Amino acid sequence: QHDEHGGGGHGSDSKDLNKKVALLISVLALFLAFSETMGKSAQTAALNSQIEASNLWNFFQAKNIRRTSTMIAAEQTKLSVAAAADPAQKAAIEKQVDDWAKTAARYRSEPEAAGGKGEGTVELSRRAIEEQHHRDEYLAKYHHYEFASAAFQIGIVLASATVITGMVVLSFMAGGLGVIGLAFMAIG
Repeated sequence: QHDEHGGGGHGSDSKDLNKKVALLISVLALFLAFSETMGKSAQTAALNSQIEASNLWNFFQAKNIRRTSTMIAAEQTKLSVAAAADPAQKAAIEKQVDDWAKTAARYRSEPEAAGGKGEGTVELSRRAIEEQHHRDEYLAKYHHYEFASAAFQIGIVLASATVITGMVVLSFMAGGLGVIGLAFMAIG
């Protein structure tokens, strides 16, 4: 029989169950909020890394084009050294070719630029590849947080169904999904 004051019987059991399920739903919702926040943060970091990698590859292409142009100019100018009769003109041409060779070498590798990060094509390609790896790591984290969020959301639905149906097994399934969600958050 029902005791409307919660003193015993099925009414009290139902109220206790509902309180426990409400607490479970609250905990799952809390973890869902954390998972969603961390997922968005990882997604933003992945996008930032992708943008930085694209910028570095664009810079790499520009440096590579300048380096190639400088090398072509140096090679073409070398041909005019033999035709130069005046020793002063010949020395000026050789100095210009030497300057271009140094510039091309600097375009290839400039490790001290950008505060030691480097801005030659060698360093730019390395930095771009590192950013792509960061992007991939952040995307993996994002996907783990998404799986965690899905587990928490399904857990909340199952816990809510426990209140309606009175089937306690649904709340155990909800708790299990909460543990799975926490595992994905830990992986992320």
